[in-house]
Amino acid sequence: MSTAINEAAINSRVSEASSSNLTIDEASEGQRIDNFLTKVLKGVPKSHIYRILRSGEVRVNKKRIDADYRLVLEDIVRIPPIRTGVSEYKPTTISQSSPKLEQYILFEDDALLVLNKPAGFAVHGGSGISFGVIEQLRIERPKAKFLELVHRLDRETSGVLLIAKKRTALVALHEAIRNNQTDKRYLMMVQGSWTEPKKRVTLDLQKYVLPNGERRVNVVTDKSKDKYDEAQHSETIFHLKKNLGEYSFLEAQLVTGRTHQLRVQLAHLGFPILGDDKYGDFALNKALIKRGLKRMFLHSAETKLKHPLTLEPLKLNAPMPEELEKFMNQFKHEAS
Repeated sequence: MSTAINEAAINSRVSEASSSNLTIDEASEGQRIDNFLTKVLKGVPKSHIYRILRSGEVRVNKKRIDADYRLVLEDIVRIPPIRTGVSEYKPTTISQSSPKLEQYILFEDDALLVLNKPAGFAVHGGSGISFGVIEQLRIERPKAKFLELVHRLDRETSGVLLIAKKRTALVALHEAIRNNQTDKRYLMMVQGSWTEPKKRVTLDLQKYVLPNGERRVNVVTDKSKDKYDEAQHSETIFHLKKNLGEYSFLEAQLVTGRTHQLRVQLAHLGFPILGDDKYGDFALNKALIKRGLKRMFLHSAETKLKHPLTLEPLKLNAPMPEELEKFMNQFKHEAS
């Protein structure tokens, strides 16, 4: 007897004692079998997953398959008894004080869910964070067959966050992002007097890891270095919204979407984002806390795109948080 997939509870059915038969539904249709097994068998090393694939212990519709096989709707996947420790998904790890995400919904239909993500809330668990937006949503919606992040926002960045409710929508949205068919606008307040009405910034960025495991990004300036091959092109169009004396209020239009792109580009140009605890002016950030800025002043304000399934144009707006409006209003008299 086969069982339809429910990601939140699937590990409890994949046991050490017996094999399991799982019927592929829309949530997993089109996924590679190796990636599917990695998701289903949480905690099982990839080496073990590839071993059971090579040995033929995993079957699809009673046939052996390769690791790159893509699942089809109604496929029946046989998963053998797993003798490697599998960590079960535990909803009890969700803090009772976590924000209830229903109140942050900007748009929702059968394919897409859009949130105005609050600052201070990670989009997913990891790196010392036990849970994030996607885990919280899965707890709040236990009957949802599919919920996946379309993109990421930094923990301290608020604003428009896209979540796919169907795999077909996720694939279409990823393709649109790769082909620059989305228009993402961010608002930020930076240190310094920005004078150019419009400025296109292109820089090569490179990721690196601190000794404590924290990810960072820097600008590659020496193209003779061997590691330059690992650099990624980044591009942003900045628009001056208001000059606030010693600070400036900007809008950024993303052309590429690299990790920490806006934060690193602006810091490199000498205009760090206020409240940025990684690339900003730490002494200034500390002083600004007394003036009410207790977070990074970076907000994903608007995303324009075509609906992933209907192709209808969507304009998704997230109002700027009250705490940022209140902070910026202190400097309005200096605006020009």
